[in-house]
Amino acid sequence: MGHSAISRFLTQPREPSAPKHVWWDWIFVAGLVMTATSELILRTDLGPRPIVALLTIPPLLALRWRRTSPLVVVVLAFVAHGVSDAAVRYNTPNQYMLYATAAYLLLPYALFRWGSGRDCAFGLMVMALTHVPSRLTGIRTLLEFGLAVAFILVPAQLGYAVRIRAASRVQEHDRVRMHEREQLARELHDSVAHHVSAIVIQAQAGQAVATSDPASVTVVLKAIEAEAARTLGEMRALVGALRQSEAAVELNPQRGINDIAELARGTGATGGAGTGRVRVSVSQSGELDDLSPIVDTAIFRLAQEAITNALRHARNATHIAVSVAGELHDIHITVEDDGEPASSALINSGGFGLIGMRERTALLNGTFSAGPGSRRGWTIRATLPRDGKAHATPDKPEIATPLMVGRHLSQTA
Repeated sequence: MGHSAISRFLTQPREPSAPKHVWWDWIFVAGLVMTATSELILRTDLGPRPIVALLTIPPLLALRWRRTSPLVVVVLAFVAHGVSDAAVRYNTPNQYMLYATAAYLLLPYALFRWGSGRDCAFGLMVMALTHVPSRLTGIRTLLEFGLAVAFILVPAQLGYAVRIRAASRVQEHDRVRMHEREQLARELHDSVAHHVSAIVIQAQAGQAVATSDPASVTVVLKAIEAEAARTLGEMRALVGALRQSEAAVELNPQRGINDIAELARGTGATGGAGTGRVRVSVSQSGELDDLSPIVDTAIFRLAQEAITNALRHARNATHIAVSVAGELHDIHITVEDDGEPASSALINSGGFGLIGMRERTALLNGTFSAGPGSRRGWTIRATLPRDGKAHATPDKPEIATPLMVGRHLSQTA
């Protein structure tokens, strides 16, 4: 377990989102250099000032690149720090360290926040070898040793915890965005597939009556034009929502139960798998007002997909009946056709139609069933709660929070 955690840590890549240009870094570094210069001028306990400046100023300037090149900056700063510390030990009472070098406290944080796993391991070794050993001499060994270790490990631990939390936020953002895209893809399928099916059906109708009733072809072409225009509009809206940019993407208002009748009027045509005309009727009963918007839209989408499936697959169907009934707590929708008994091709179909309806219903804590009708054709039934609130599943696995992940990784690493 421990070996596996260490292996994962060492194989971690560099943080790809490290900022390359932070304007206030120059102000910060300039302030450090000014502080160091003031010390060089005013302090009287320093060793040769050119040597002190050489061991101090370049590492302070290098702090500007602590995010993009953390290992290089750590090696430069702590090697200089080690040399300064050794000079102090062997040349007392002269000092070779400036108070401005307290800014090195940022380096363990930066290394574990932005560096790769191998960079962190090598940098930690450099910091330990150049900073800790000098604290092992003298009467106050234990106290100084503890402070030296804390000087390195506390900011390193903080940097790694921040890194884990940031990675967790990115993963959560990607998960939510992927979920939204899946929802939009389902909307694209539900809406556009219906309109395209209607266009195909109208075209088949036009071919069927072209020779016997040429005048009706004009009516069919107008219906195809209207369906194509609606399809294009919905596709543009949904594909626009799938783009990365969030600028000015306007979506059409979602349709609901009251639009099912219009949906049925625009669908009546010849069946995709049959030869006669298909009549779509819609009946509504019970209390259908004050529904949750998501339930209202879901009922419309279920009706839309069910009608599309019937038009595609119901052989020799003449009638598709859509029934929507509202009760005190639930909304029921039933879509059934009078076609020939369903074939195994439809039952075993790998399309997204039935899967999408089932998933949409499950998301709203509803029930869904689809199968051959009691006498003939195909029947789809769904029941949704009026408020659309899905209740938590008791046996749902616990989702690890960023704090839990950070605590676990910090312990194992």
